[in-house]
Amino acid sequence: MLWESFGATVLGLVLSWAALRSLSARLPSARAVYATGALGALFGAFLTHSALGPGHGVATLIGAVSVGAVTLSLLIRPRGRRLTRSAAAQ
Repeated sequence: MLWESFGATVLGLVLSWAALRSLSARLPSARAVYATGALGALFGAFLTHSALGPGHGVATLIGAVSVGAVTLSLLIRPRGRRLTRSAAAQ
């Protein structure tokens, strides 16, 4: 489990780096992106390891990357639109 955690953290950081490299204008600060990617991947590894049990290292890392990518996708802001208040909030 220790190596799976380490591998998930590294993969989350690599995924965060790739997201920052390609979508830097649409993401918040790099610090937040790296933290979200690493923690999302760790949670994905924990979730997958809990569901499958020990002995499924590759599947655990695939689950870690999947959940890490989903959490990073939640940080992406819309392109070119200004944020306005909704009609209900006015």
